[in-house]
Amino acid sequence: MPSSKVGPVPSPEVNPASSRGPGAVYEFGDFRLDCGRFELLHKSRPLRVERKPLELLILLVSYPGRLVTRTEIAERLWSSEVFVDTEHGINTAIRKLRHLLHDDPDDPHFIQTVTGMGYRFIAPVAPVAPPAQAEAAPEPAGSSPPRSRRKLLAWSVAAAAFIALAFAGLALYRSRHRPPEVRFTQLTDFTDSAVAPALSPDGRMVAFIRGGDPFLTSDQIYVKMLPNGEARRLTDDSREKYGLAFSPDGSEIAYTILDASGFSTYEVSVLGGEPHLLLSNAAGLVWLNPQQLLFSEIKSGIHMGVVTATATRAGLREIYFPDHQRGMAHYSYPSPDRRWALVVEMIGEGWIPCQLISLDGERAARSVGPAGACGSAGWSTDGTWMYFTAWVDGRSHLWRQRFPDGAPEQLTFGPTEEEGVAVEPTGRALITSVGVHESAVWIHDGAGERPLSSEGEVVGGPSFSPDNSIIYYLLWRREGSDAELWRTVVESGKSEAVFPGISMLAYDVSADGKEVVYATAAPGGTSQLWLASVYRSVSAAKVGNPGGRWPHFGPRGRILFEVTEGNANYLEQMNPDGSNLSKVVPYPIAEFDGVSPGRQWIMLTVPRTPERDFPAVMAVPMDGGPALHMCASYCLPRWSTDGRFLFIPVEDASQTSPGRSLAIPLGPNESLPDLPPGGIAPMAEPSAVPGAQSVGRGDLTPGKDPEHYAWVNTTVHRNLYRISLP
Repeated sequence: MPSSKVGPVPSPEVNPASSRGPGAVYEFGDFRLDCGRFELLHKSRPLRVERKPLELLILLVSYPGRLVTRTEIAERLWSSEVFVDTEHGINTAIRKLRHLLHDDPDDPHFIQTVTGMGYRFIAPVAPVAPPAQAEAAPEPAGSSPPRSRRKLLAWSVAAAAFIALAFAGLALYRSRHRPPEVRFTQLTDFTDSAVAPALSPDGRMVAFIRGGDPFLTSDQIYVKMLPNGEARRLTDDSREKYGLAFSPDGSEIAYTILDASGFSTYEVSVLGGEPHLLLSNAAGLVWLNPQQLLFSEIKSGIHMGVVTATATRAGLREIYFPDHQRGMAHYSYPSPDRRWALVVEMIGEGWIPCQLISLDGERAARSVGPAGACGSAGWSTDGTWMYFTAWVDGRSHLWRQRFPDGAPEQLTFGPTEEEGVAVEPTGRALITSVGVHESAVWIHDGAGERPLSSEGEVVGGPSFSPDNSIIYYLLWRREGSDAELWRTVVESGKSEAVFPGISMLAYDVSADGKEVVYATAAPGGTSQLWLASVYRSVSAAKVGNPGGRWPHFGPRGRILFEVTEGNANYLEQMNPDGSNLSKVVPYPIAEFDGVSPGRQWIMLTVPRTPERDFPAVMAVPMDGGPALHMCASYCLPRWSTDGRFLFIPVEDASQTSPGRSLAIPLGPNESLPDLPPGGIAPMAEPSAVPGAQSVGRGDLTPGKDPEHYAWVNTTVHRNLYRISLP
């Protein structure tokens, strides 16, 4: 991956007679680019532009009509001292510039792509002379009068001052938008990924997961002696896992697994061997001291909070449980003095900002860190700093905040992202996972496998239109927003935004393919449902009151959605005009997972069943018959577009496997066959259900049959780095 030393952005070179310097100003179309002020204006209105895209725009506009190669861009704009995937960085910067300039890559008016080589700025560019560079009126021949010399001197001083101010403004901008002086030292060098670092108490070993996902992944645990030891694999455990932590003596590594019985903590020796159960109903476990543990447990359903006890559960004491019954406090990070802890928490399907709790349980929890989804946390060795990785404006970076009430400060920036925080015992550095990821919709059909989606990050699973001719998906294309709904024609590959500029949280397409019901973010942290024509023939209309989420079309044109009442979630339904609101089922739910194409079944995750006090995925008939248990563990069943097959994932995708699903044929009117008691077990073979067949992906969206399906293909490249602290 190319990377090189950062140099100054080249001076403008519009034509041989043009003025060059940091104060250059250019106009093109309705835009004005002020290099000195590091500012882009549209019709005199300043636009919010990140540093790298703006530096790239300055580079392209400085050489209008000339091909600027990707190699030259990488050499100009990225540093050789920091791990950067410049290919991804350039793509991201170009995408953001096109969004700002409203430039269509298929019909460009500003930035033209020269495939495989680079980019060319094709719009007419007009240089504008800054006031300080205006020429004085010509003097008569002969010696200049003293007044003229004073005037010329004044203009020279003004020009010098203008240039100095321009450089000062640029320096100020960069000081605010670049990280403190930190140094990156690479610790692993995998062609795939290393995530979720955990340090031994003496700081000599690092454990990690070799895979792209730090949370609930079937990838394996490795350990490495620092700084240059060989990475060794410790586990051969296909269960979903997360939350690595060393024992106080550094001889064992604890980790959380999820199986049919719930969350449990296992231990494996740093020398390898068979893992053994340490504690049931325990997640995110860490040691407060050699005898006392801090971990998360399920109180009921999926309500998970933080407790402390010994390894035999002696002296169990509840410390913190989220208010919402759907709240899950998955990780906790104790402070060095063991008086506080940082909690990484999920509510519903999303992570929230980190919570600061007191381990004596006497003070209320409060949010700390940046106002974004917190993924991991840690403490400085003296307890004066809290560290976080958090998603803010669509990117995950490292942050810090002085304990207890300082302002959050961003530590890392740029196109690469950071995941995980492990603080060295010396307190002088962090270890984190640094890298990039890209995602796209792929399709499998009679023509083989191929990518379909446009440039951007695909979030969530795609869906087929009822006639299988179109794939819909949510696409994230710019920072600081949710995703737009896009569609791609399967045969031609042509893609477009369905509702340009409308950010969505979730959506569903009607059975006739003519309408979309979707959820958007609403003021106060809630959401709002809307109903619209896919052809944009009429304006979108609000449906119901704020608060509905995960909408789906139900039978007889009704709209089904999830809503929170008190501290629990319920499934409700209403008419398209918001009338006749009622509950679909009388009991609380954990998640609303979808509706069958014939609207005969709804798929729910319920907090508990009569058989066990643990979440279960159930198919509930809309006619009020008995519910059927789908999976022995957690899964996301999916229906074929014609309702003739039900697909149940039985093996998760990992670094070494795309996973696997069972395609189960259904009877007339979407009638389900007899399933094994307790549902389909992980790794089940087709013989588990008569007529079932294996399909070679674990995370697919079905089309019309087992030979037609789509999935989100995510490419992740991450490695562990040591980051010195400023």
